[in-house]
Amino acid sequence: MAGLADSPWIAKFERFLSAERQLSAYTVRNYLNELQRVASLLPDDCQWQQVTHEQLKAVLAKLHRRGLSPRSLSLCLSAQKQFFSYLLREQQIVANPAAQLSAPKQGKPLPKNLDADSVNHLLDIEVTDAISARDKALMELFYSSGLRLAELAGLDLNDIDLVEAQVKVVGKGSKERLLPVGAMAVNAIKQWLNYRKLLPCQDAALFVSNRGSRLSHRSIQARLSYWAQQQLLSAKVHPHKLRHSFATHLLEASGDLRAVQELLGHANLSTTQIYTSLDFQHLAKVYDGAHPRARKGKN
Repeated sequence: MAGLADSPWIAKFERFLSAERQLSAYTVRNYLNELQRVASLLPDDCQWQQVTHEQLKAVLAKLHRRGLSPRSLSLCLSAQKQFFSYLLREQQIVANPAAQLSAPKQGKPLPKNLDADSVNHLLDIEVTDAISARDKALMELFYSSGLRLAELAGLDLNDIDLVEAQVKVVGKGSKERLLPVGAMAVNAIKQWLNYRKLLPCQDAALFVSNRGSRLSHRSIQARLSYWAQQQLLSAKVHPHKLRHSFATHLLEASGDLRAVQELLGHANLSTTQIYTSLDFQHLAKVYDGAHPRARKGKN
């Protein structure tokens, strides 16, 4: 009698994934590896058709105790659910023993941001032409007001009020919000608008290409990446990183989570609370470096 690892149903499942589901070879290999992992933790004389919910639950618990990451546990569970669903389809079992299992929740990765010195260095570019003026203005506005990429790309000339130093943006769910614009961003936008008048603009967009058309999302991303390289920043720069930096620096300085929520346009405070983790990390570093008892502990 074939054991779990060399069961003919594993080979049939592999063909099913490749031929019928048309999954990539990489995904198929991952699923099979996970099934091998499960098989190694089940009794040798067991058959897949006999595996119970309790046995699979015990396997996940054992893998969790061994330190398998939540992401890896989720992959392992996905492989089990897919395989037993296949056996159910082939009428080899009457119920999927993995159906009601759940993997531990994966912690949300903390957003990465630039420190204030890095942001200042990024924005300290010399304006020599329309393109550099435009790029400086859009980066200043990104960081000044914490905009999303889509929000900035969608801005029209009449959305910006340089006298009142504010900008109207349309966020997720078509919700409008009015945001303050910092003095540095106002000055950079004024400089850009002087150049913009000289371009053959056929579009009402605030930020346009040298041909006068609205800048695409990809073009904006490319320009930020370009300036990060030009300014010799070690970290990659993208629109969301400037938004994260805006939120982190504002929260560090003010401690006002509700205000940051409003500025970012988050519907739920829980979305904004991830920045409190970043703020705590910053405080923890200061503590570890400054507190005499913390320093002694390290020694």
